[in-house]
Amino acid sequence: MTAIRLLLVDDDPLVRAGLSLMLGGAEDVEIVGEAADGDEVVALVDRTRPDVVLMDIRMPGTDGLTATERLRSRPDAPQVVVLTTFHADEQVLRALRAGAAGFVLKDTPPADILHAVRRVAAGDPVLSPAVTRRLMEQAAGTAPDARHARRTRARARVDTLNDREREVAVAVGRGMANADIASHLFMSVATVKAHVSRILAGLDLDNRVQIALLAYDAGLLDDYHDDTP
Repeated sequence: MTAIRLLLVDDDPLVRAGLSLMLGGAEDVEIVGEAADGDEVVALVDRTRPDVVLMDIRMPGTDGLTATERLRSRPDAPQVVVLTTFHADEQVLRALRAGAAGFVLKDTPPADILHAVRRVAAGDPVLSPAVTRRLMEQAAGTAPDARHARRTRARARVDTLNDREREVAVAVGRGMANADIASHLFMSVATVKAHVSRILAGLDLDNRVQIALLAYDAGLLDDYHDDTP
């Protein structure tokens, strides 16, 4: 088994020590480095080549948002999971738009943080439908002019999708897994994966979280109401 190479970024040494103790004990996880400030991240990533970066979003120097944007703009960037004390705020939303694969709360049980790292390493973003909805509500709280401009840009991008790709994008925006999308749209899981890959490549997106955000921005989810608690 190849271990997941994990980089920890948090300005609190006690938090880093706790995460290292919790996650480093797993047989399939190797802690390859630690950083106390976002300014250290790019050089440390070059040196340690992690698969996943667990990134505190609020640090006194260079924050996790800036560090995430720097990382995700580079080729062969590692996946980023944001660590935060908030369920949904503007910084988390911006980190996800920059390409973070999801986020976990700092008070999340250790087993769940480990599960999140494993999921992201496997290419499965960590964002539940309920959390997606809260983030969408946060996005909706922006100024009307900004929302209108974002919707116009998003619709122009979505218009490049064919009808089937648009249906898949809506399903991803609803937080549905590939198997559920396949059942809902009467296609195979392999076909769903192919559509998702084409959407990501065609729209120059990093992951499913960004598909969900784009679907929301374009108004594709306006008629959808999720009853997930």
